[in-house]
Amino acid sequence: MERPDKRACDQLRPISFIPNVAPHATGSCLVSFGNTSVICAATIEDGVPGWMKYQKVEGGWLTAEYSMLPYSTLSRKPRDINRGKLDGRSSEIQRLIGRSLRAIVDLKALGPRTLWIDCDVLRADGGTRTASITGACVAVGIAINALIAKAKFTSSPMKKKVAAVSAGIYKDTACLDLNYIEDRDASVDSNVVMTEDLDFVEVQSAGEEAVYSHDQLQSLLELCKKGVQEISILQDEAILAAETQANEDQLANLANHFGSR
Repeated sequence: MERPDKRACDQLRPISFIPNVAPHATGSCLVSFGNTSVICAATIEDGVPGWMKYQKVEGGWLTAEYSMLPYSTLSRKPRDINRGKLDGRSSEIQRLIGRSLRAIVDLKALGPRTLWIDCDVLRADGGTRTASITGACVAVGIAINALIAKAKFTSSPMKKKVAAVSAGIYKDTACLDLNYIEDRDASVDSNVVMTEDLDFVEVQSAGEEAVYSHDQLQSLLELCKKGVQEISILQDEAILAAETQANEDQLANLANHFGSR
């Protein structure tokens, strides 16, 4: 069986992270899984939602918003605001993003702050939810490192990393990281969220007018495990690169300041 883009069945699409694409956010990155591209931004603000104050819940809160920009798909997708409400798919995905990141952020250690995660899809070619979760984790890592550098935190409230990847049964074969064509034609579609320790956060798996066996499900989970292991290394590299760049920028600013005196 040959995949549309000639990848091996257990091969990820090319994955990249471009940090600090949203300079007004506390941390951000542009994540790409092949032709799927999402801007992920993490903004940490003082204060918590009113319900936390009312219920006297300690610590902070983390919440996510997800949207597909009108030009992200082959045909223009109207903005949710023009329909007067968030569509069901977007609502489901942003709740998934929030759950995934809350699983690895210590909200008590966050303190009385709200961590906002915004994921905006620039281009959709399958796997926008998995790319959003993966990129959001990098954005949060960058944001927290920025606040540690400013002595806002003494240690990171991010306990570990989280990543997500898809897999599916395409032409009777288990395949990793489906693009749009594969996702459209797959008989089984799975989205798996895991920590860097390969513990599960969430597993979404469904037959598309089909059933599947225990062995097929196991093969999909093994593919996702392999994918998350590889993605986790890329996340580490992206967060470290952003931290290194921030340190270099700080040194350059100091040099310019003292050089101009």
